[in-house]
Amino acid sequence: MAGILDNFRCPTCECIDLGDKRNAVAAVISGVLFYSGWWIIIDASVQYSAAEMPHAVHACGAVASFAFFMVNAVSNGQVRGDNYSDGCLGTTGARIWMLLGFLLTFGALTASMWVLFGIYVVNTTHSNAYPGVAVFLQNALIFFATLVYKFGRTEELWD
Repeated sequence: MAGILDNFRCPTCECIDLGDKRNAVAAVISGVLFYSGWWIIIDASVQYSAAEMPHAVHACGAVASFAFFMVNAVSNGQVRGDNYSDGCLGTTGARIWMLLGFLLTFGALTASMWVLFGIYVVNTTHSNAYPGVAVFLQNALIFFATLVYKFGRTEELWD
C-alpha cells in the first residue's frame, strides 16, 4: 500500500513546454496573485469606513503575507535534505519552519472565512458583504500564490 502512487504521472501538455522559463512563469503568476489579493483589500478598505470594515480584519492578510514569506524562504532541496545539513536543526528545522508557514496560511484562510460568514453574512447589521468577500479573496489569492511559487518552480536552476 505504501507505493501505490509511485508510478503515477500527471499528464503533460505537449503544446506548452516552459523548459528554462518555468521558474520565471511561476514567479510572475505568483506575484500577480499576491498583488491582486492586496489590490482587492486596499480597494475595499478605501471604499468602506471603519464601522463597515473594522481594522482588525486586516490581520488575516498580514498573517497570510508573513506565511507566504515563511514558506518560500525554505527551498525544496532543504526540505528533502539534498546537500543541506547546516543551519538551525538542519533538515528538521527547515521542515518545521515550512510546516509552521503552511499552518499560518491555513489559519489565515480559515480566519478570513470566519470574518466573511461570522461578521458579514450571518450578521444582518452590515448591509453589504463585499468587505468580507474582499478579506476572503485576499487570503485565498495569497494562499494560491504561496502554492504556485512553492510547487511551480524547479530547484535544478537554483542549485
